[in-house]
Amino acid sequence: MTRPSPLLPGPPALPGEGTFAHSHSSFQRWSPHVKHACDSDKRHASDFALWKAAKPQEIFWPSPWGNGRPGWHIECSTISSLVFGSQLDIHSGGIDLAFPHHENEIAQCEVFHQCQQWGNYFLHSGHLHVKGKEEKMSKSLKNYITVKDFLKTFSPDVFRLFCLRSRYRSAVDYSDNTMQEAQHLLRAVTAFAQDARAYMKGQLVCGPIREDVLWERLNHTQAAVKAALADDFDTPGAVDAVLDLIHQANRQLKVVTKEPGGPRSPAVFGSIISYVEQFFETVGISLAERQFVSGDSGSATLHSVVEELVRFRLKVRQFALATGEATKEARRQQLLERQPLLEACDTLRQDLAAHGISIKDRSSTSTWELLGQRSEEHKPGS
Repeated sequence: MTRPSPLLPGPPALPGEGTFAHSHSSFQRWSPHVKHACDSDKRHASDFALWKAAKPQEIFWPSPWGNGRPGWHIECSTISSLVFGSQLDIHSGGIDLAFPHHENEIAQCEVFHQCQQWGNYFLHSGHLHVKGKEEKMSKSLKNYITVKDFLKTFSPDVFRLFCLRSRYRSAVDYSDNTMQEAQHLLRAVTAFAQDARAYMKGQLVCGPIREDVLWERLNHTQAAVKAALADDFDTPGAVDAVLDLIHQANRQLKVVTKEPGGPRSPAVFGSIISYVEQFFETVGISLAERQFVSGDSGSATLHSVVEELVRFRLKVRQFALATGEATKEARRQQLLERQPLLEACDTLRQDLAAHGISIKDRSSTSTWELLGQRSEEHKPGS
């Protein structure tokens, strides 16, 4: 291992006692106390390897200091500089890389580019733990879950929402329960979007809507989300604000049995759905077309088939329940005769639910939605 100190005369290339660790108190306990061997060529505890001597059978490059290869920190500095030039806006990485790796990257790049500040922000993410275990999830520890196995039970969107529910700097515990909680939340969001669309289409009959309350709540949510993301990417705060908006809007979607006398309010729900979808789209979760399978050329056809099937079932159900102005005894007899039709409608609904398609019967119509991404992957005809 070759170090620059004995080979490059003069004062330290980067003045001070380190950069990242020196300026961030949470890392000061590591930086000043780096130990080095008595026979080391270090002139300072902060000295680190720029060039490593080649070992037998290793790939090497010739240099004035002998055959060798770049140190780990140099590799990252070189790649970053090649792609982004002399300055970075955001540098991310695991919390365990903050020191010494990122500090050494800063030292190298600021000297090479002759700048005072190479990276504007460093986002250090916490580790993923298996619940009940102290060690982080790691392939070397054999305590990990493969993506393939994960997707047998949960969708990618469920994992994304699970991550968003925790601060990126915090360590998080993985368990089936935490995944199921995220899955439940995602289904609740999707169900709201479906109900709100049904209301906008006139398929969901509700009482009078307090538009002023919803407009005010939408404006409040937009400001709260912006403030949360500006506060060190507080994604839990942003998600909570959006979920509260959905909760408030759901309270207004109270189904009534009779057509209300007042005007309907589709505009405010259109704006809320648009904002909710935009938020989740920004963080990688698509709600707008959860009936479709991304990249599936037959998904539009599937959507049309399900629409027609639900519409036909609705007509059968309405006929079975329609008794007109007949006497009480006549109505009872009609319902008894048509009971097989209602049972067939219920059986169809149960069969579709087994394939991930949920039908909701309203007072005067029926709507449908997919139960989740897992159901989409196993839908009929796929």
